[in-house]
Amino acid sequence: MGRGGVSKDHDDGPNRKCIATGEVQPKYGLIRFVAGPDGQVVPDILGKLPGRGVYVASQRAALQRAVDKKLFARGLKQPVQVPDGLVDEIEKQLVARVVTLISLARKSGKAVTGYEKVKSWLMMEEAQVLIQAVDGSGRGKSKLSTPHFGSYIGWLTADELGMAFGRQTVIHAALGTGGLTKRVVEEAQRLQGMRETDGGKGRTEG
Repeated sequence: MGRGGVSKDHDDGPNRKCIATGEVQPKYGLIRFVAGPDGQVVPDILGKLPGRGVYVASQRAALQRAVDKKLFARGLKQPVQVPDGLVDEIEKQLVARVVTLISLARKSGKAVTGYEKVKSWLMMEEAQVLIQAVDGSGRGKSKLSTPHFGSYIGWLTADELGMAFGRQTVIHAALGTGGLTKRVVEEAQRLQGMRETDGGKGRTEG
């Protein structure tokens, strides 16, 4: 596992077919959609909304294809309206989800920030995930390495990481083993496919 992706070590979960690509893949890499009471397409980021659902790969190109080709109506088997800016809204919701999970991990003592603290966790092998802001200094980030058999998340901004830690900006962070760490990695992987930055163009290394 190297810098640039997240670990592919996931439990085998239920698979679903993407209506845009036709590929069958685990649910954790997809976004579920349902039709709301008003007939609008609603992204179900948590996968808990009632009703018939369809799935699209958490990739900007796949989601845009589903919108452009009117694939939601076909999959949901009813006329639906796609709200303007749906793809950008999904990215926004995924960011909020990842930030919330990292914040919860911090409150439970499973996340730290600051170069020295992160470096210490890495040296003592307490870190399972290294997180670095995509807009942080490349030179500074290169001094820290992804944990062995761990994961790297590098497509959140310093402002977004700052929200997770109750600070203005954060460049370096780390997650320990257990707790919410696996969920953070999975949600961050969904966000990775939505990001246009060099830190998140769908590169995944195992």
